[in-house]
Formats: sequence, structure tokens, C-alpha cells
Amino acid sequence: MAIVDVTVIPIGTETPSVSKYVAEIQKILSQYEENGSISYQLTPMSTLIEGELPVLFEVIQAIHNAPFHTGIQRVATNIRIDDRRDKKVKMNDKLTSVLNQLEKPST
Repeated sequence: MAIVDVTVIPIGTETPSVSKYVAEIQKILSQYEENGSISYQLTPMSTLIEGELPVLFEVIQAIHNAPFHTGIQRVATNIRIDDRRDKKVKMNDKLTSVLNQLEKPST
């Protein structure tokens, strides 16, 4: 199981706002989540996607292509991959681990 942090940046939009492009990407991700192949979480600056690496690459390609379908001629996509193979770790597990550390008394 891997986690990717991905940001799709349409270049040459009519306005500085890109929320309509982000919304379209979230719709694509929702379809993948409905069939059980990924989990995802929208953040203010990017989207986190969790799943098997080959599926994640398929998903990344689909969301990278989304702005092109609206007439955008250039898209930059930033990808960061966390692929831990010594144990299964999900997005929420990583958050729980940090929260547990915060609850420990300071030494």
C-alpha cells in the first residue's frame, strides 16, 4: 500500500481560481474510491491518495488528463510517493501515530 500526495496544476486558466478543476478531479477520485481501489483525502493544497502503486499510477494519469478535457493546453502535476513495504500503513495510521506522540508527556 502506498500513499501519494498529488497536485494537478492547470496552466492558462481564465481566472486565478482553480476550484472547478479540483472539483472535477475529486469526481474522478470518487469513482475510483467507489470501486474500492483507492481512498483519498482533499487538503487545502493537494490531494492524498492511498492504494496499490500500479493503481495509483493509473489514477494519477486520469487526474492529470482531466484539465485537458476542459480545453486546458498545459498541465503541471506534482507527485510525492510514500511507499512503505515493511508494514501496512494507512493515511489515518500515520496521523494516529503523531497524535499519540503529542499525548506523551514531554521529557
